[in-house]
Amino acid sequence: MSTVAASPGISQTAAALRRLYFVRAAFAIVWAVVTIATAKEIGPLTVTLFVLYPLFDVGAAVYDLRSSRSSGSQTLLYVNIVVSLITAIGLGAAAASGIPAMLRVWGAWAIVAGLVQLFVGVSRRRMGGQWPMIISGAISVLAGGSFVAGASADNPMLTNAAGYAIPGAIFFLIAAFRLGRAAKAN
Repeated sequence: MSTVAASPGISQTAAALRRLYFVRAAFAIVWAVVTIATAKEIGPLTVTLFVLYPLFDVGAAVYDLRSSRSSGSQTLLYVNIVVSLITAIGLGAAAASGIPAMLRVWGAWAIVAGLVQLFVGVSRRRMGGQWPMIISGAISVLAGGSFVAGASADNPMLTNAAGYAIPGAIFFLIAAFRLGRAAKAN
């Protein structure tokens, strides 16, 4: 068990991140349920859902940037924004080539976004509540590799990629609860 003695800047950032993590968890769960139910094949709804996820990640990173100005370097958040925008465009384009292409783009994004999440979590350790983000980032890297590898399978499926959001949602919830102490500190 660790104790957190947070400065006012850290407690404000922790409170903002806590709200963000709750929203991200809710979005990820709803997105996963809808996507798993509809992603049996590529169609307009499936493509829209897959493009929407990294775009939501862009919005979350922008909110994070605005909320965490006092918590150190924000370079990685800018990297995340650029990579997620490129991914959204790439997923839209890859849909015309089929499920394997979409899985490769999704997997590459999961790897890069996971690395960003891992390194941002490490840089925010002093705030507390970041171990779930560090673990989630590492799992994202591994999952991304499995999506890229799975694209070469005999019958690749987008539903596997959609399930990726569920563990992420759980880790966001854990991190949000763990940030409660830092958010309340003065």
